[in-house]
Amino acid sequence: MIDLDEYPITTENSESYLNKRQLLDYRSEREECLEWLLTFGKKPVEATGYAPGTVKPRCYRMDRFYRYVWELEDGYTVNLTHEHADSWMNHLARRDVSATHKRNCMKSLMMLYKWLHHERGLGEWEPEFRFSADSSNQPRDYLTMEERREIRDAALEYGSVPSYNNLTSAERDRWKQYLSQRFEKPKSEITPDDWERANGWKFPSLVWTSLDAGLRPIEVERATLSWVDADNSVLRIPKEESSKNTEHWVVGLRDRTAEILRKWCQQRRTYPQYDGTDTLWLTRQRNPYGQSALRDVLHRLCDIAGIDIEHRQMSWYTIRHSVGTYMTREEDLAAAQTQLRHKSPETTMKYDQTPVEDRRDALDRMG
Repeated sequence: MIDLDEYPITTENSESYLNKRQLLDYRSEREECLEWLLTFGKKPVEATGYAPGTVKPRCYRMDRFYRYVWELEDGYTVNLTHEHADSWMNHLARRDVSATHKRNCMKSLMMLYKWLHHERGLGEWEPEFRFSADSSNQPRDYLTMEERREIRDAALEYGSVPSYNNLTSAERDRWKQYLSQRFEKPKSEITPDDWERANGWKFPSLVWTSLDAGLRPIEVERATLSWVDADNSVLRIPKEESSKNTEHWVVGLRDRTAEILRKWCQQRRTYPQYDGTDTLWLTRQRNPYGQSALRDVLHRLCDIAGIDIEHRQMSWYTIRHSVGTYMTREEDLAAAQTQLRHKSPETTMKYDQTPVEDRRDALDRMG
């Protein structure tokens, strides 16, 4: 059985729509779908599933499609038809959203109907039209220079708690309650060591390394202790563990980042959840970080830093895009290409743009 704890099997919106019996049925339907997609979905004949990083974000769009069908049918059902899919596509075509969003919704729908075809006996569904990819060559969004500094500072605050010795008895009791929930252990078993653990170096090392190296979500997921060369302030990513499996990469880090990574590598030895694994960063559920978990971390960092994300596409790639944008400005395309681990220079060329703050300064100078 595949562990689905990290997947959004149901969402708050769906749970608020359904009664308990409907929710139980819907959860069962979703679990069967996700297990098949992860095991067989990509190439059913070869029993090759889709990557978790592909399935997770599409779970939300599939869930939104189900809710669209319930609104269309004025009630709960999991008996999906081709007409439902065609209606959803026409609905998307009329929405004032990005081409990328529409295309992602279409891909999610095709994935869902692939499962229905193979496991539910529904005829193959072919969309009447297809949404094209966003034609823009520019990164969708990136952190500004100021926001990068704010995110670095927020990472030092993320998950931290006040000093144990500086709390009154009543304050300490409240923080013990918080830590018992956070670490999933009885309140009576919380010790000063848990305060040290709460103020650990996992999140600062994860965030600062990503801000330097522009780590893709899949690279965060695959990162191991062997990548870290703190003495030389670099990451050494082997060919077989790189996202494109094309060549070895040596990625530069700031000295302060390397020192934080060193502290984390020493500290992680004390955590039982890391016994028997070389994975560099794990969630509280002892899983590697995927796109969804990383997006949650970044959104929380933005909350701490006071960065408004209401009208922005804020994912872990936003950090990567900022590395490409400013590395190109500070050095050149060749430096950005190496730092971002692009095989083709054409891929890096989308970062050859003037950051918004530079254009603003130019306007000030122009009067």
